[in-house]
This record gives sequence, C-alpha cells and structure tokens, in this order.
Amino acid sequence: RLRQSLLGRLPGLSNARRLLSAPPSGMPPDDEKPMFPGSRSSFTTQLDFIHPENFEGIPVYRLVNRRGDLVDGAPEPTLAGNKDLCLQVYETMLQLNIMDKILYDSQRQGRISFYMTSFGEEGIVANAAALNPNDLVFCQYRESGVLMQRGMELERFMDQCYSNDSDINRGRQMPVHYGSKDHSFVTVSSPLATQMPQASGAAYAFKRMQNGLCVVCYFGDGSASEGDAHAALNFAATLDCPVMFVCRNNGYAISTPTSDQYRGDGIAIRGPAFGIPTVRVDGNDVFALYEVTQQARQLCLTEMRPTLIEMMTYRLGHHSTSDDSSAYRSVDELSFWDREDNPIIRMRKFLTKRGWWSDEQETATKQAIRKRVLQKFAQAEKRLKPNPMEMFSDVWARMPPRLRQQMEDTRRHLEAETSHYPELKNYKPVADVE
Repeated sequence: RLRQSLLGRLPGLSNARRLLSAPPSGMPPDDEKPMFPGSRSSFTTQLDFIHPENFEGIPVYRLVNRRGDLVDGAPEPTLAGNKDLCLQVYETMLQLNIMDKILYDSQRQGRISFYMTSFGEEGIVANAAALNPNDLVFCQYRESGVLMQRGMELERFMDQCYSNDSDINRGRQMPVHYGSKDHSFVTVSSPLATQMPQASGAAYAFKRMQNGLCVVCYFGDGSASEGDAHAALNFAATLDCPVMFVCRNNGYAISTPTSDQYRGDGIAIRGPAFGIPTVRVDGNDVFALYEVTQQARQLCLTEMRPTLIEMMTYRLGHHSTSDDSSAYRSVDELSFWDREDNPIIRMRKFLTKRGWWSDEQETATKQAIRKRVLQKFAQAEKRLKPNPMEMFSDVWARMPPRLRQQMEDTRRHLEAETSHYPELKNYKPVADVE
C-alpha cells in the first residue's frame, strides 16, 4: 500500500503501476512466458531431454584444403593478399620446426634436461601474426611460435633452454618455459590452466584502462578439463573482458585422447554455454586461422567481451621428451597426419601453386635456418651457468633476514664442499653476487 501511495503521488509516473503489474510490451501474459532470471526460453508441454548426439557438430571454418587449393566458394583470404607476410609466416614456421628438431635431439643427447616440440601445431604462427604485438599473451607451453613471430631472437630461446647466464629467467624455469616482457609474453607456468583466470583478470584491467589492447590466452584441450578453465571463461563473460581464448585441440592431453576427456562436441560447444562468441577453425589452415583471429580480436575490442577460438589440429610429436606417444596411438595414425595434413605442408602447397615458392627456395631456406640455429645453439651451450646465489634474488625488494641466512648457508656449503659439486666450474664465481 505504501508503494502504491508513493507511486500515485510522484509526478510523471502515472503509468508506473501498470508497468509493474504487466509484462513488457510485445510479450505474452506472465503465464505463457517464463520469467525466471537467466533464461530466454518458452514454456512447453512436451517432455524432451536434449540428447547431444542428435545435434550436428559445430562446423570447422576453412579456406584452404589439404591440397593447398582455395575451397570452392571461399573468399580470397586476407593473408593471401600479402605475399611478403605469407612468406614471412611460412619461414617462421620452418624455423620453429627446425629449432624444435635440434633442441629435441639435444635433450636426447643429455645436453638439456627437457623439451617440448610444436610439431604439427606450427599454425599458431599465423594466429600470432594477426595480433597486435602489444596484446598481452598468457600461454601454456606449446606457443613458442607466438614468441618467434613476435621477433624474439633465437639466442633467447637457446639461452632459456640451456639455463645459462644469459637466460633472462636466470635458470629458474624448466626449458621451453619462456617469458619476455619485451614481447608482452607472460612467463609460462607448468600447472595446467593456471594462466586462464589470470588472463581474465588482466583483460578486466585492460577494459578499465581503455588501452585499445586485448589479452590472448592459449590453452590445450586437456587444460579445458581443469576447474580454472571454467572459472576463467565465466569471469570473462560476466565481466565483459576483452580476452581471446585460443584452445589448441590437438587430439591428446598427454596420453589421454579427447574421446576419454569429454562427451560433448569438443571445446567450442562450451563457449555459448558461458555466453561467449565462439568459432571453430581448422588449425592446419593458416589462412583461416589468420582470418578468425583478426575477427575475434575486433569483436573483443568493439563489443568489449571475450571470444573463444577452438583451433583443431594434431600433435605430431610426443607430448614432451618425458613421453612416448607410441604407447597410446598407432604409427598409421601418426603417419597420416605427418604426410597428408599439417600447417607447413598445406601452406607450402598453397605458396607453390601461387608461384611464390619453389623446391630450390625450400632447400636453401632450410639450410640457412639450420645453420643459423646450430650457431646459436653452440653459443648458448658454451655460456656459463647463472650463479647459484641468484636463486635467492628477484623475489623481495629488500631481502628479509631469513632468506639472507639461507643464502649465506648455501654459500658456505658450496665453498666447503667444492669437490662434491664439480659443475661449479661452469658457474660464475659465487662472490660475484651481493
């Protein structure tokens, strides 16, 4: 009664009582339309369960087929209109592939402790080419191609994998756990999906700053099963954060195939459930991937909301040097993707048919890249290791007494037990660190 009395006395609100008691214009009466918050559905008297097997899968966007031909009816790819960028992307993919082969062999020879290749997933380079170089990247551990496309020097990759004195992380990270402030690339963290909520938070900060940039978050199909993934997607959607989530669905989470990971239609199906614009793309088609990335980034910034890209591809290499994929997949399966369909093969076919590439260029380019990678490899291997005392630095602005005591205890131990640490000769002198 009080509300009605007040509404009746307020000027300009003569229709307020009617608006409160009736559904909005154009809507059916209350008993014919659900008014539950968070629903856009209608009432029905037919009891039906939604069976996922009755729905077609989300289509995969593609512009160039396995033969390197433009798909019938497809528009001319944006990337194909820039010959110089096409060739640069292809050569970067070749360099990534060759670097991976050399560093993989290095681990097998016992020269570094660990390595992960990007074999079969080199198309990520085209994704990086479509970004603003200042867009902040949160990655997993198979995005070396993003850093390479952004211009990180070969020696930086080698120094990190060898944990030498030139490594900007000072040997504190496992190999392939890169990071570079200069390239807007947040340092890799091994636990799966930890970077995803961080990316949503960073994108919310970008939104408040209005800096014209977006955040890009890479993750694998295995990471999508982590709780952090769901939290990150939901936070980004409800807070309208300009973050582009890029899932590399390569078929396997270490040794677990996607058939054992989930029963839904891949990862893309989850995007609409969270209220996120979503697209699925052929990750072996660099032209489609470039197009999708451009559009997703524009959507992030113009509508200030997240997007989700599911990049369908296939992991040709082992999960890491700690894995033997022959234990969980057949040689025939692997051979098919290696021979018939991967980003490098498909792009080479396209470039050759356009008259932009030849067998002679392929041979000469590979030889030049291999020579360059081996040169940087040899230099990194010869460099000294970081001082062991540096493990205590770069944490506190002013080192607390307890940490200083630990550092001094370590120093005394190493100096007293030199015979037990022959590798110390490969470190800079302990006394060099204050």
